[in-house]
Amino acid sequence: MFLRGGYTCSGVVRPGNKRGLPHLTHLISPKKAKESVIMMEAKKESVALCWLRNDLRYHDNEILLKAHQEADTVLPVYCFDPRHYQGTYHHCFPKTGQHRGCFILKSVQNLRHTLQAKGSELVMRWGQPEQVIPELLSSLHSSQPSTHFSVFYQTEVTKEEKDVETGVREGCKAFKATVHPVWGATLYHRDDLPFTINRLPDTYTGFRKEVEGRGRIRPPLTMPDKLKPLPPDCLPGDLPSMAQLGLSDMSVDKRTAFPFSGGESEGMKRVEQYFWGTDSVAKYKETRNGLLGEKYSTKFSSWLSLGCLSPRYVYSELKKYERERTANQSTYWVIFEMIWRDYFKFVCLKYGDRVFYPSGIKGKKIQWSYNSKLFNAWKEGTTGVPFVDANMREMRETGWMSNRGRQNVASFLIKDLKQDWRLGAEWFESQLLDHDVCSNYGNWNYAAGIGNDPREDRKFNMVKQAMDYDSQGDFVRTWVPELKGISGGAIHTPWSLSFSTLDQAGVSLGEDYPNPIVVAPEWSRHTHKAGPANNSRGNGGKWNSGQKPRQKGMDFYFKSQKK
Repeated sequence: MFLRGGYTCSGVVRPGNKRGLPHLTHLISPKKAKESVIMMEAKKESVALCWLRNDLRYHDNEILLKAHQEADTVLPVYCFDPRHYQGTYHHCFPKTGQHRGCFILKSVQNLRHTLQAKGSELVMRWGQPEQVIPELLSSLHSSQPSTHFSVFYQTEVTKEEKDVETGVREGCKAFKATVHPVWGATLYHRDDLPFTINRLPDTYTGFRKEVEGRGRIRPPLTMPDKLKPLPPDCLPGDLPSMAQLGLSDMSVDKRTAFPFSGGESEGMKRVEQYFWGTDSVAKYKETRNGLLGEKYSTKFSSWLSLGCLSPRYVYSELKKYERERTANQSTYWVIFEMIWRDYFKFVCLKYGDRVFYPSGIKGKKIQWSYNSKLFNAWKEGTTGVPFVDANMREMRETGWMSNRGRQNVASFLIKDLKQDWRLGAEWFESQLLDHDVCSNYGNWNYAAGIGNDPREDRKFNMVKQAMDYDSQGDFVRTWVPELKGISGGAIHTPWSLSFSTLDQAGVSLGEDYPNPIVVAPEWSRHTHKAGPANNSRGNGGKWNSGQKPRQKGMDFYFKSQKK
């Protein structure tokens, strides 16, 4: 049975405690018995509760390590918070969709297996942590009233998470538990930044140069082979099913570019494969803008988002790879991307709730629109713009979308459809396997021109982008099969094709596939270049390494470093 609420630990007396002493008094003098009582009262048992959230790993886990070092028993706990399975703040999309829900379950299950192998266990509960954790402490206190309690957790930076932390701290006061927040989600530790948070640079380039020049990256922590045991008689609880989380069961779509499972073991296996098994990391900068298949990018983000992978572990493996095999722009670019992830975390730490405001961190007053017809077409992948639709359908069916796709569909929603960026941010939060609140909202601020982009007017040309990165239309053909009869790059602009061409391809616009809900004027400059002979950077949805990448989007910031 999947336990809900607070019953956790029985009141079985531990051998050798004060209540057991009367059975020994007939063997020792009263004086010796009194001395034994005094000694045992002086040495209190200690329990460290490890509240795990987005740190679902054993390696490089400061929470588990500190608890192991400082307490007699260690109690790792994961709470399935019902608020995470309700609606999003503004538009009530499922806050955790089925793809990420399944990934979370696999990750929690994997950590339980790892902890069991270390002589420990992962206690699972359904409920709000600010209620569950005090209930756990209360149950332990009732059976062991002289025990000293401590609670370790990884601190977060955004309001909902911080409010929960406040509630947990308040609940711990009744048991005089000491609370130990730790920082562990970023490559660069907050305490090692070469500036205070209020002086965080407002552009990524400024941040990157500062931390690369004057910051330091700590090595991963060395973890014990075995973890100290749980307090006695704690019930571990059961892993819930998808249905118990209010989610539908799902199967893996054979077209997915992310055919991986959740959990620390799978994440570490991917690092080993991507670095050492295939040397794919040495070609990352040339392949990262691909669209089809598992090989074109690291795919680390889903494991990083739940803390199944430590960014410091990834960095240490990468530096080892550079020492033993090769160091080039591609290996550096993986670090470059992880620094972006850090940057958005620190942006949220600096600006707080402003990242969620319509005006963003810049406080730029814009009158955002909401048209349900336009938004739903974007959300469902029925805009009539094939490159947009293919990316949106991929995310809906698999929980994954390439970085190139994310930049394009965000630009389309905001700049072409003129819709409120928060609609897109909440939909991404619901659907993405790798949703990270800081990266997601930071990127949407960036796309909307209200964040950290020095170019507020950045807009992607959907047709040009489609022909650059999917020149022959293989990606669109994979996810928009209604158009599969259209050959070559012409698939990206079906509205520009003649009736006879469409008829030959078996396509009837407005029936088999919608007419475009918008056609931007600048698209026409590239419409007639579609086809096999166009000068593209992509081939079949994969990056064409024969072409030198132009500095677009995030690339705008990159300065080549000599190795």
